[in-house]
Amino acid sequence: MMSFLKQVLSPKQWWQQLKKTTDSSAPIVWFFILNVILVWVKTYVNYLMNFNLGVVGPIQQFLLILNPIPTAIILLSLALYFRGALSYWLAIVMNLIQSMWLFANVLYYREFSDFLSIGIIGSGSSTGNNLGKSIVAIIHLSDYLIFLDIILLVLLLIFHQIKIDKKGIQKRYAVLTTLLGVVLMFVDYGIASVDRSGLLTRSFDNNYIVKYLGLNEYVVFNAVQTYNQSNSRKQAKPADLKKIQAFTAQNQTPANVQYYGTQKGKNVFVIHLESFQQFLIDYKVDGQEVTPNLNQFYHDQNTLSYDNFYNQVGQGKTSDAEMMQENSLYGLATGSAMVKYGTNNTFEAMPAVLAQQGYTSAAFHGDVGTFWNRNNTYKSFGYNYYFSKEFYPNAKKSSNNVGYGLKDKIFLKDSAQYIEQLPQPFYAKLITVTNHYPYELDKQNISFPATKTGDNTVDGYVQTAHYLDQAFGEFIDYMKKVGLYDNSVFVLYGDHYGISENHQPAIAQLLGKSSVNNYDLAQFQKVPFMIHATGLAGGVNHTYGGEIDMMPTLLDLLGVPTTGMTMFGHDLLSTADSQIVVFRDGDWVTPKYMKYRNQYFNTETGETLSLDQDPELKAAAKKAQDYADKSLSYSDKIITGDLLRFDTSRSNFHAVNKKEFDYQKSAALKILKRNQESNPSSVLAKNNGHSSTDDYTTDAPEYSNGNAK
Repeated sequence: MMSFLKQVLSPKQWWQQLKKTTDSSAPIVWFFILNVILVWVKTYVNYLMNFNLGVVGPIQQFLLILNPIPTAIILLSLALYFRGALSYWLAIVMNLIQSMWLFANVLYYREFSDFLSIGIIGSGSSTGNNLGKSIVAIIHLSDYLIFLDIILLVLLLIFHQIKIDKKGIQKRYAVLTTLLGVVLMFVDYGIASVDRSGLLTRSFDNNYIVKYLGLNEYVVFNAVQTYNQSNSRKQAKPADLKKIQAFTAQNQTPANVQYYGTQKGKNVFVIHLESFQQFLIDYKVDGQEVTPNLNQFYHDQNTLSYDNFYNQVGQGKTSDAEMMQENSLYGLATGSAMVKYGTNNTFEAMPAVLAQQGYTSAAFHGDVGTFWNRNNTYKSFGYNYYFSKEFYPNAKKSSNNVGYGLKDKIFLKDSAQYIEQLPQPFYAKLITVTNHYPYELDKQNISFPATKTGDNTVDGYVQTAHYLDQAFGEFIDYMKKVGLYDNSVFVLYGDHYGISENHQPAIAQLLGKSSVNNYDLAQFQKVPFMIHATGLAGGVNHTYGGEIDMMPTLLDLLGVPTTGMTMFGHDLLSTADSQIVVFRDGDWVTPKYMKYRNQYFNTETGETLSLDQDPELKAAAKKAQDYADKSLSYSDKIITGDLLRFDTSRSNFHAVNKKEFDYQKSAALKILKRNQESNPSSVLAKNNGHSSTDDYTTDAPEYSNGNAK
């Protein structure tokens, strides 16, 4: 009996029997079937393990199981059109292509909770210089299992353990196999359309496309999206803009007379808090505040602080946040608007608007000027100056950089030499970068304990956030010493989440919960938004808003007329604001209800709600969804169609002439120097040419040990 069992259960016996069966008739067919099964298994397993697709109900479960099969059949069936060894190797190549796409998306999704797009791949040249640093931290050894079957198949072929079918199969059977894949694809789409109407026409969420149609089908969908974006400028006409302007005018809110124009003529500092989330405010580790300086600023009586303010970025991440902050336009559904359209489009951006109010404008960033295509986009936005990495000699030393550029303490201190030369009033945006994934900092700069979630990606987050907080504190001290503090408005905002929702066990620990649900993850999308000015009536404001609202809020505080401007945000100080926060994927939040990841919640309590069983929710959801869909669609048309080139209605604004700006270091410094005489309103000019940079105090160890000198 034992002898019989050993023989039956022997892997060698199993392999010999399988080989005998597959070698006996049409071996290429068996090889094809084997590859289809392997592609299906690893795709489906990764759907479950690495993607958060929000599958609900038996229909969606069935489609998730089905959707990897059609394209696997179609692509692998190409091997059936050939004979001999070529057909086998072609099948492996088709398996490899699908595996590489799966592998790339697993890595991308792990950090960005989204799928790769043609736009993001195309923007690689503007971001690729730093992506390698992040990818190393993202990869898990288990990810390489995606290629294990391919390695085994190659070895089996090389060592002749798989019989080569020299005859192949008749062409008509190959055609029928391909058609089977096409039919299954239409079956999948038909069932999906019943469960989710308007899937391809009204969906802004890539998770829906992958969940219903599949990861490979998403490529085709995204390619069509990208083509339509590229083609829309040719088809655009002035009437398109008028329709959209009617929508934005209808939804424009009146300014709050208590605040309107109270900060007129003051300098403006916009401080970009990289990857900084709202939960960090007042957060403690081992009894210590992570961000004591920002906490004090947040609670200052002259700071307007928002505790229900959300990031609304899409695939463009930081560049999307800038697009909203500068233009009150959303980022695109796919790719980065700054990369794809920043060079040639017409914008009515904050720097240009304020320039026509007498402001000088400058952007500061301690990384390469081409990152997110800023060197071109900032000209379209109307920035007079762009101080990028070439302006910072200390950036040449690798020890002064971390992650995506110059360390924040060094960056802010070294920016002082240019800030003091800016003619006043000025609009200055400073982009910090140290608090960026993968949240690594050298030991000499770590002065705060890491969290102990066991997730290496998460645990360093509070340390880089604390470093950013220290850098901010030093910067504010300098502002006070040189007299800029009382005559400036300080706008602080977090651009997007720092910890992606793919780290749910760690997020639960940070929030002191046993687990988190979609409501918790929606709350985790909150980022800080603060406006501080001496004499400003501040306090913690509970109004719901997002990055799209930053521009109209600031313009009203500065007393700049916004009538006729095409903005999709609202003044958060307005008492008439509807407070609908729209996410880039079409989800939304209101003070009463929330839709996130295809679930509905009571915004205040977190209670899960049923759309079918609550008439009030159903009516509110219809209104909010209609507003969200129109806002996103119209904003996309503004950008992809370059519709603002048709705007002739505004007498108080003229289009930017990009040729006026030169961001080369030598040219910029000459203009700055010339302005000290032609417009002697800068800090340097008022100090009779005596620099104030010695007043900037930092505890950055790079200065004390000479590395930053």
